[in-house]
Amino acid sequence: MSRFVLIRMATLTSLLSVLPCLPLGADEKPIEAINGIDLSGWKIKGEASKSHWTLGKASLKPSDPAQIEVAPGGKELINGAGGGVDIYTEQKFGDVYIELEVMVPKGSNSGIYLMGEYELQVFDSFGKESPSEHDMGAIYSASVPKLNAAKQPGEWQKYEIDFRAPTFDGDKRTGPAKFVKVVLNGQLIQENVEMKGPTPGGLTGKESAAGPLLFQGDHGPVAYRAVKITPTAK
Repeated sequence: MSRFVLIRMATLTSLLSVLPCLPLGADEKPIEAINGIDLSGWKIKGEASKSHWTLGKASLKPSDPAQIEVAPGGKELINGAGGGVDIYTEQKFGDVYIELEVMVPKGSNSGIYLMGEYELQVFDSFGKESPSEHDMGAIYSASVPKLNAAKQPGEWQKYEIDFRAPTFDGDKRTGPAKFVKVVLNGQLIQENVEMKGPTPGGLTGKESAAGPLLFQGDHGPVAYRAVKITPTAK
């Protein structure tokens, strides 16, 4: 085999490792989690009176990049201030492929909880050389990202998540939850991470065969958009 062919094959293999792709058996029609009209299909964890979640168009406040400015008319799910509550889908899922975009203000902190229990960290980690298990792209307190792919505050960032739910025989867990692949802004940051159990701060602190998608809102302001959830076959 020629040296040219070997180089081409190595390049193709490298590209395939980070290219987003739906797992085999994925449904062809993803579920659009945000309807762009109201918050129907979502529930609040905690007191509704403490919620800062709304729909609109998000941007950083020119006078304070740590805060979000909310304009009407947009289709983005926005937590307009810190110290609020979490929000999660009414619908529950098992194995899923998720695509979403997130915008993080300066110094802010949120989280994406698969099944309401396993947190993929959302954090302003722009420019950090050595990310920890608490930075953007980390599986909170469980797995450090392979690299720091975070963009600067105020820029929209894209997550692509291939996730497997834990398996059960009755009440006995027979297989762990697993982050098969996580891609952030086109770069592979997590791969084949098996979970020993739920991460802190989840919906119930318990594992099950299905659960909702939850966004953390009790830390800092954050905005999400283009949330597509595709259930996948085992």
